[in-house]
Amino acid sequence: MERSAFERGERVKAGPSTGSSALTRSRVRLDQPRPSRRRLLPEYDPEAFGRLSERVARFLGTGRFIVWMTIVIIAWVLWNIFAPEHLRFDQYPFIFLTLMLSLQASYAAPLILLAQNRQDDRDRVNLEQDRKQNERSIADTEYLTREIAALRMGLGEVATRDWIRSEFQDLIKEMDERRLFPAERDEGDR
Repeated sequence: MERSAFERGERVKAGPSTGSSALTRSRVRLDQPRPSRRRLLPEYDPEAFGRLSERVARFLGTGRFIVWMTIVIIAWVLWNIFAPEHLRFDQYPFIFLTLMLSLQASYAAPLILLAQNRQDDRDRVNLEQDRKQNERSIADTEYLTREIAALRMGLGEVATRDWIRSEFQDLIKEMDERRLFPAERDEGDR
């Protein structure tokens, strides 16, 4: 069975019967993925990069990083002061050390900001979820309050155990009084 050009995903020229210009139109199948395009820049996973930046930012905020950085700087300075002249790689003004520290700071600041932005996004999502949960809790509490009020109003019209007991006691007293008085009348007539 022969498939049409549309089914094959090919370009179809608009003919004179459609009234369109002779430009080629691309008919794309929506049920199939697009072919990958060649990109100039390499692709990367933003989530993986974000997780890496958070790990770096967490490490930069620890005492361990400060201790290691202090050790490296002290070793650098001591080496470049006390090592033999031909083994020194950064003379007294320590310009290369300054460059390295500036480079480290120039990478650390954006990574820390990226980690903070990701944390802000997570906090915003958590805050929204907490707000929705609070709204549901308030709605549930209001519903339960209305139900309890309706039950109290309904119980006002329902006989309670104590009320029934008191009514029975009143009836028993009344029956005893009726029984006693007719008995006295019967004795007085005799």
